[in-house]
Parts: sequence; C-alpha cells; structure tokens
Amino acid sequence: MTKQPTMKSKMRQLSLFTDERSLFEKLCDQGDLLTGFEAVKRNGGAPGVDGVTVAEFESRINEELTQLSKDLKSWCYKPSPVKRVEIPKPGNAGVRLLGIPCIRDRVVHATMKHLLEPIIDPTFSDNSYGFRPGYSPQKAVDAAQKIVKSGKEYVVDIDLSKFFDRVNHDRLISRLSDHVSDKRILRLIGMILRSGVMINGTVMLTREGTVQGSPLSPLLSNVVLDELDKELEWRGLEFCRYADDCNIFVRSPKAANRVMESISRFIEHKLKLKINRVKSRVGRSCDVKFLGMTIIKGTIAISAQSIKRAMLKVKELTPRGTNITLEETIKRINSWYIGWSGYYLMTQYPSQFFAIEAHVRRRLRARFVDQNKKRRFLFRKLVKQGVPRDLSAKTVFSNRGRWVLSRTKALHCAYPNRWFINRFGQEIRSTDRMKHWFSVHKWIKVT
Repeated sequence: MTKQPTMKSKMRQLSLFTDERSLFEKLCDQGDLLTGFEAVKRNGGAPGVDGVTVAEFESRINEELTQLSKDLKSWCYKPSPVKRVEIPKPGNAGVRLLGIPCIRDRVVHATMKHLLEPIIDPTFSDNSYGFRPGYSPQKAVDAAQKIVKSGKEYVVDIDLSKFFDRVNHDRLISRLSDHVSDKRILRLIGMILRSGVMINGTVMLTREGTVQGSPLSPLLSNVVLDELDKELEWRGLEFCRYADDCNIFVRSPKAANRVMESISRFIEHKLKLKINRVKSRVGRSCDVKFLGMTIIKGTIAISAQSIKRAMLKVKELTPRGTNITLEETIKRINSWYIGWSGYYLMTQYPSQFFAIEAHVRRRLRARFVDQNKKRRFLFRKLVKQGVPRDLSAKTVFSNRGRWVLSRTKALHCAYPNRWFINRFGQEIRSTDRMKHWFSVHKWIKVT
C-alpha cells in the first residue's frame, strides 16, 4: 500500500515550489539586480559589443537597472550577442575562445547566479571543487593527495575537448528543470545560451555551448558535469574534479585502463561531450598533473610543465636589447611572480621557488653584461662594484658569452642576492607587497 504524503510534507513541497516560482520576480527586482551589478563591478572586465564600460553603466545605474527591470518583466529583454575573444593557450596549444557579454547582460547573468546557486550548489558532489563557494584548487589538490596516500596511485586523467563550446543545450535545460520549476527562468537561460556570438561584425548563431566569460557559465558547467560526478560515485570510484579537469584514482593500471574506456563511453554517448584522446591518459600520480601540480610519493609538487612555462615567462619579462628600465622590469616581474607564487604555494618543495628566483636573477645579471657594449666598460663596472681587479679581468676578457658570464663568481660578487633585495626591496614594501619575489621563503613563514 502506497504511503500517503502528510500535510507537513505537502506544505514543504508547496513552500519549495512557491520559492522557486518566485525566482523570476526576484530576478526582476532592482535590489537583486544591484547585487548582480556589484558582482560584475568586482570582476571588472572589458565592454561587450555595445562598447559600454562598467564605469559608464555605473554612472547611470538607477536608469539602467530601472529599464532592465521593466524589460525583464515585460519580456522585452533580449540578450545581445557576445563579443568573441581568442586567448592563446600555454605552450602554443591553440587558442581558448572567450565570450564577453555586454555589461547589461552580465548583470542579468550575475543576478541569476546569485539566485540559483543557493538552490543548486548543495546538490553537487563533494568531489567537485571548481567555481563553488568554500571550495578551491588547494582543497582539490589536498583531496587528491589523500587519495594517493591511501594507495590509489594510478590516475585516469580525462581531458574534455572544448568543453564550454560543446555543452548540449537541451540536456542542460533538462538538468536545470530538476532544480528549478519556474519555467520563466529556464526560458531566459535558453535565450542566453542562444544569444549568438559576434565575430568580425557578423553574428553567428550558437546551437551548443555556454559562454566562457559569463558569470553564469561556471554554475551551468557544474550542472552539466554533476551527472558525471553522480555516475562516478554510483560506481564507487574516488575522484577529484575541478571544472572540466577530472582525475579518477585507482589501485592498478588494469583498473585504470578499464575505467578510462568505460567513462569515456559514458561522457561521449550520454553527456554528448568529446574526449581529447591525445591529452587524456592513464599513469602514475607522479606522471600526471592536476591543476598545475603533481603528487610525488604522497607529496605535492609543482608540475614540470608549470615550471617550464614559468621559466618561459621569466624569459619574456626579461628580454634582450630592451629599452625598458630595470625598475620597470622588476615591477613587471613582481606583478606576475606574486600572483604565480601565491597560487603555487601548495607545493611542498620550496626549492622550486628558489629555482625560479635564481633564474630571474641570472637573466638580470646577463642584462648587466649586455648593457656594457665593450669589455673594458664591464671590467670597470665590476671593479666599481667591489670585485677584485684580477678576478674582474679574468672573467671579462675570457671571450665567454653573456649567458655564461652571468653565472660567474665575479657577477655574483658584483650583484649578489642581497644587492637585489637592498635596491628593490623597499619599493616593493612601500606598496604593501609582503610577498617579496626575491625571498619567497621569508613570506611563506609570514603567511
């Protein structure tokens, strides 16, 4: 005999339904739209196809939000096409296609995310770490480390090919309808997904994919991939997923190959997404990177690929034959390195930071050699810096190139590590940058 629902459960269902049905009214409320604009303002960003900047929108905020609210209520609101921007991927691996919505549209997207996230996010898997309140790359890597330590050192590294560009709209709306009963919200999301892309002045229709650059897209991507999370949990597999970067951990290479084959079929046939067979792989944790990190014998290290890209970035920031002043060069290096090292602080090998710093200093010492066009000028400079004359002469007149000279004892005596700190450290501290790039080990202890 089927159990009849109690009055209390009926009221709970009715309350939930009423709250969800009121989502569209909340979206049209100017107070909620203002909350959405504040989120857009914090993130900043370039203008969309209409050329309106965040500052210009804010200068007439009351009129803009009033009109936007009216347009939403009357269904006169039509999302504009997004502006296509191509961002080169690291290592010359092609380009990443980004879309820049207009500020007006971004306010709608951000407001919708603000309203939907408290409803949908609690239903996501605890193994999903990307674009969620209270989650971070650090927590994802820590979780992966614990799994590897438990004995599951073989990793199934799945790479989704152009994930954001291949999301199936019908499946996405269907998944959203499991959480949101307000058809008006679903209809509006469908309009946003199909708003099109402007490329060189021509609007192209979008039949699949989400806008990588919209405030709403991270939430929608998690809705799509939550189906993968639930499938992995149902199979009893341990995994960590950050956006479209998913690592599954097993105990043996045989199990890893079996999981790779079956999960690839599920993703391509059920989710209608495509696996990048070239980048997807099976291997030990020490050979697979996850969010730029590698787990080696249970410890976290910066991956070899990330270190290589950092070295190339240092080379880019310290070019030969430049007219950029040394002070400006240092400022640019700091701007990049403070952010880079802040992310990779999760490494348990501080020597990786020291290697980057040493490379920066050597590049700068090589620049000092370059600045002295004649060897006798370099000789005088070294002597002036306190290097003994015989050592200076032996170094300078040895016919060795700039890169070899940059690593000699004479150059280290003339420009030791302390010289860089004394000359440029005060400038960095005056701008409240505690994370001094010349002494990472010091601010690691501070933080």
